[in-house]
Amino acid sequence: MRTMTRRTLPVLAATALFSSLGVAPAMAGSLGSTGTDTDTTNLTANITELNDSGVESTAWLTLDGNELSVRIDSSGLLAGAPHAQHIHIGGANQCPDPNQEGTGFEGAIRTTDAIDSYGGVQVSLTTEGDTSPASALAVERFPVGDAAYSRTFTVTDEVAASLRNGEGSVVLHGVDHNGSGEYDGEQVSDLNPDLPSEATDPAACGELNIDSMGSLSMGSLGGSFGSMGSTGSTGSLGSLGS
Repeated sequence: MRTMTRRTLPVLAATALFSSLGVAPAMAGSLGSTGTDTDTTNLTANITELNDSGVESTAWLTLDGNELSVRIDSSGLLAGAPHAQHIHIGGANQCPDPNQEGTGFEGAIRTTDAIDSYGGVQVSLTTEGDTSPASALAVERFPVGDAAYSRTFTVTDEVAASLRNGEGSVVLHGVDHNGSGEYDGEQVSDLNPDLPSEATDPAACGELNIDSMGSLSMGSLGGSFGSMGSTGSTGSLGSLGS
């Protein structure tokens, strides 16, 4: 019998994880372009649980040229723990079947198990700084627990084109499979062996859909974009085990 080893979640850069995440180099390019299509595109995603996480969430996105505004409201995420969140593009641009048998804890779906469904990370929905795939696991810059997320930033031409076509899924990560109240467990992440699988397993997914009526424009949602609303939303990493 193997000894249970608790693995904790350190602060790390994810640049070396491009191949694991299915990132296409062209999608991780310069963000300097403003694009030529200035039409506004509104999208929404009804984000539902994976891995019996109990997570429910909604995302609203507005794309104006290459400027993307995102708001996400969630419930059911592990309290006190950071939750990586991304826009995945590629594969079938669909969320996996929640009943899919994965390679994780008791058949849990791990991130790479669903790459053929939702594709690779193309946007890291961080609270500040870089939003490229290089920040896919920048744990100190993701929301903690159910903290609301709102931010405006610039995306590449390739990402903007995909979003205008209604392509992509919003995926939230981090599942407490064993109910310990922190990310731990014997199985390591399929993205980085220094992390427990719980820290990177997908908790919820929602496919992006174009709101052709424009009724969910970001201006109707209230709040200020470009800030995270309340100070300290990235919180402490103290709940990640020891």
